[in-house]
Amino acid sequence: VLLDLRGTGDSEVPADPSTYRCDRQVGDVEALRVRLGLESVDLLAHSAAGDLALLYAARYPRRVRTLTMVAARARALGVDFTTEHRLEAAALRAGEPWFAGARGAYGRIWDGTATDADFDAAMPFFYGRWDAAAEAHAAGEVEQTNEPAGDAYASAGAFDPAAARAALAGWDARILVLAGERDGGPLPRVAAAVAELLPHAELVVQEGAGHFPWVDDPGRFTEAVASFLG
Repeated sequence: VLLDLRGTGDSEVPADPSTYRCDRQVGDVEALRVRLGLESVDLLAHSAAGDLALLYAARYPRRVRTLTMVAARARALGVDFTTEHRLEAAALRAGEPWFAGARGAYGRIWDGTATDADFDAAMPFFYGRWDAAAEAHAAGEVEQTNEPAGDAYASAGAFDPAAARAALAGWDARILVLAGERDGGPLPRVAAAVAELLPHAELVVQEGAGHFPWVDDPGRFTEAVASFLG
């Protein structure tokens, strides 16, 4: 079951854009659980949705049976990815044939000067390998982009890391933190730091993967998640 967050996919654009803020979407996740009639859920979150999953778990810990964090952010716990992290991972790709043309564009994304063309040129950095499957997936990602939602999601007041850490300190759910070996957000060592903040968490680093590990190697990704879920 995939939840289209507010203003994405088949979910309507809210009348109040401030409700795009991450903490204000926690109730949407709970409403879906109630609608499905489930006592608890196996929750999987990718990228920025990691923040939402953590806030949901902090508010409704008994409703989460397991949590799978895939290339996930953890600003909700006070951990973020820096420009230096991104560029460190980008340097791993220096031998790729597309690197020279994409490196400048990638840097402009993180210094805030990127154009739409720069985002297109930099897409290979987000994948473990730039092939037809990655190109097709990247095209779909662009179609799903909602810039106002992205701008508001982590706006001021969205996160209280100390409160979230305290709420999750005694949490007994099993957690998988899965990172891509070539991803800069998070780097594997940053993913490890996130795992250390969560009780009962295990870390898996998928070899050769970027920010979308199920695209880079569907079999390996599925095996890791299925093995965790048992």
